[in-house]
Amino acid sequence: MSEKIIRIESVDPLEIFGVNDQNLDEVRSFFPKLKIVARDNVVKAIGEESLLLEFEAKFSSLLLHYENFGRLTKGDLMLILAADNGSIPLKPEGHHSGVLVHGRNGMLIRARTPNQQKLVEAIDRDDLAIAIGPAGTGKTYTAVALAVRALKNKEVQRIILTRPAVEAGENLGFLPGDLKEKLDPYLQPLYDALRDMLPTQKLLTFLGDGTIEVAPLAFMRGRTLNNAFAILDEAQNTTPGQIKMFLTRMGASAKFIVTGDITQIDLPLKQESGLVHAQSILKDIPGISFIYLDEKDIIRHKLVSRIIRAYSK
Repeated sequence: MSEKIIRIESVDPLEIFGVNDQNLDEVRSFFPKLKIVARDNVVKAIGEESLLLEFEAKFSSLLLHYENFGRLTKGDLMLILAADNGSIPLKPEGHHSGVLVHGRNGMLIRARTPNQQKLVEAIDRDDLAIAIGPAGTGKTYTAVALAVRALKNKEVQRIILTRPAVEAGENLGFLPGDLKEKLDPYLQPLYDALRDMLPTQKLLTFLGDGTIEVAPLAFMRGRTLNNAFAILDEAQNTTPGQIKMFLTRMGASAKFIVTGDITQIDLPLKQESGLVHAQSILKDIPGISFIYLDEKDIIRHKLVSRIIRAYSK
């Protein structure tokens, strides 16, 4: 008799085992000649070597399926167990076309408006896309989804998310804490989007090993971003020099998205916005797409559209 031990590192084991170990019981039923024991994040199987190899392949496919699609239904489980080679099905149960990322708890994340879809098509076509529009139009969220999709598809090796640390009415120097604690509130919307799209443990692993980096714009200086998907958010609060610095970080096999709202600029009155400046000097360069979103793309509360229209008047 031999044994095989599998440690579940990248996802919550409860998502794999199912409620009251229902998924694990299905696996046990499929391998009646193996003794399968689970404790915390460790699964141990005991039995004949040939069955253990098949069990390892099937269970690895279950883990990979959950990482790719953010859920593991009973139908998905049975398809994977029944597959001849232990490979995951190409589409999960209830697959929907146009989905960018299968987020947590089965959330389907996709472009929800025509202009968001233009952003998707632009980054599929070009290596640099610049999305401009008011708050709530899904610029950042769609951009992060595209980055996560590229990482999951192994099109890039890492994701870089950055924002300028511009004080919008607050005094950064008087905020409590160290530098990271001062800057994290500026970066919180990026973390929020990531939490929707990746299992908690997987996200923590990626943040810990540098696969995903969330950092203020100043930290980008002097770097070359190869095999990366980089997003500059809130770009209306960059200077022309800062946005040039970011754009020239682009290395081999990289994709860049710049997002911003030119109606909410927090720079000093006499300081030109780098995003506004970029519109005029980059608009005719092949390989760069500009996408403009408006109030019709707002997917927050219906009052947000009314508020934006009121202020625009």
